Amino acid sequence: MAEQEFRHMVRITRKDVDGNKTIASALTEIKGIGKAFAIAICKVADLDQDAQIGYIDDESVKKIEDVLENPQEFGIPEWFLNRRNDYETGETKHLIESDLNMTLRDDLNRMKMIRSYKGKRHEVGLPVRGQRTKSTFRHGSSVGVSRTRPGQ
Repeated sequence: MAEQEFRHMVRITRKDVDGNKTIASALTEIKGIGKAFAIAICKVADLDQDAQIGYIDDESVKKIEDVLENPQEFGIPEWFLNRRNDYETGETKHLIESDLNMTLRDDLNRMKMIRSYKGKRHEVGLPVRGQRTKSTFRHGSSVGVSRTRPGQ
C-alpha cells in the first residue's frame, strides 16, 4: 500500500480514531464498543482485525458504520448488543457515544425519580450492587476517631 493512502486520523461515527492502531483496537476507542464487539464487526465487515485502520478505504469505513447502525441485520446476535428491550420502546439496539451517555443518564434519573433502591444509592454515592461498605467506599466523610497530630 502506498504511503499517500495512509490516514493518521479516521472518522468513524462522530469519533476520530488513531490511524496507527489495528482495526479492532481502534474501534474500542469508540464508547460502547468493546474488544469482542470490535472483533465481531471486523468479521461481519470482512476486514482483517490486525490491519492498521489508517490504510482502509472509505467503503470499509462506510461498511463499519452500517454494521454499527444496524448490527442485527448483519447477523450479530441479540445478546451482543448493549441495549436489549429498551424501557420506553421495547427495541433491542446497540448504542454508542453520546446516545449511550444520554440513555444511561436518563435511566439513572428515572431510578432516582421513582425512588428505587438503586436510585437512592446512586444519589448518595454508595455502591449499588451489594458490595460491603464496612471497609471500602470510605472516601467521603471520615469514620472513627479524628485526632490532632502531636505538637499542634
